[in-house]
Amino acid sequence: MIALGSDHGGLALKQHVMQYLDAHGLAYKDYGCYTSESCDYPDFGRAAAQAVASGECDRGIVICTTGIGISMAANKVKGIRCALCSEPLSAEMTRRHNNANMLAMGGGLIGNNMADKILDVFLNTEFEGGRHQRRVDKLEG
Repeated sequence: MIALGSDHGGLALKQHVMQYLDAHGLAYKDYGCYTSESCDYPDFGRAAAQAVASGECDRGIVICTTGIGISMAANKVKGIRCALCSEPLSAEMTRRHNNANMLAMGGGLIGNNMADKILDVFLNTEFEGGRHQRRVDKLEG
């Protein structure tokens, strides 16, 4: 199960992400927002992050206009490693080396085609473990 969250600035890209997940047979839960009315990204970033941290969801994807604010909100939740990615290499490396459990994207910066490439990599790349586990453990400290 994948937790989703966005503010109004990320709503259109989140709706595209939902179509992507549906097309790939991946289950998700949407923690809001649900309209284009102005709202506060911390509310939805935190809700999605809490679902991942609690184990209710395996991973999360959060989106605001730039991805910056909502990634900061998600990373305030203990146990969350949310990475802001604008291209596939960052998505690959954050999964391989940081075991990121959440992805943030900027709805005002990333088009649907790039988002699809980032999602492909983020959702299909495994954590390498090994020497990287020691570093990830220090993030939890």
